[in-house]
Amino acid sequence: MKIARGNGKQRMKHFFAECAVVLGVVIITGTPVWAASAGGHGEGGWQATDWYRVMNFAVLAIGLFLLLRKPASQALSSRIKGIAQELEQLEARRKTAEKQLVEYTDRLALLDKEAEKIVAEYQRQGEEAKARILKEAQASAEKLRQQARKNIDHEFKQAKLDLQQDVVAKALARAEQLIANRINAEDQKNLVDEYLNKVVA
Repeated sequence: MKIARGNGKQRMKHFFAECAVVLGVVIITGTPVWAASAGGHGEGGWQATDWYRVMNFAVLAIGLFLLLRKPASQALSSRIKGIAQELEQLEARRKTAEKQLVEYTDRLALLDKEAEKIVAEYQRQGEEAKARILKEAQASAEKLRQQARKNIDHEFKQAKLDLQQDVVAKALARAEQLIANRINAEDQKNLVDEYLNKVVA
């Protein structure tokens, strides 16, 4: 593609150079005709040399036309082809760019949806974690309450038992003291005999 475009540019340069030469020749050959016609010495009319000049100009113009017709046509057609190819390439690029734009727009829409899904998922996980932590904290608090109740009940029972044992021990000590104060030697002997009879029997 670039080679054809380069050939087209070279042909165009060549064509314009030839056109410049033709224009230069026309100006050079046409200047005497123009100068002669404006001479104005009172001699009017058509002169014999005027035919030569017109014929010279016509031959030159026809010759240049015949010489430059094919290269100019080729240069123009190659330039037209180059422009057509460039337009096709630009159209293809435009279509590709439009497709990419649609793809990127779709991707952006998908990314927005995906971001919303991710945010919603993180929020859901956060709510679940919060609920789980609260549930675990409530379960731990309930366990601590139950353990505290058990400990209090155990301590209360132990204190009650200790108090009962203390009361019983003090009651026994007091009973022994009262019995010891009221019992005499004969009562002691009767108690021992009664005990021995029970053991023997």
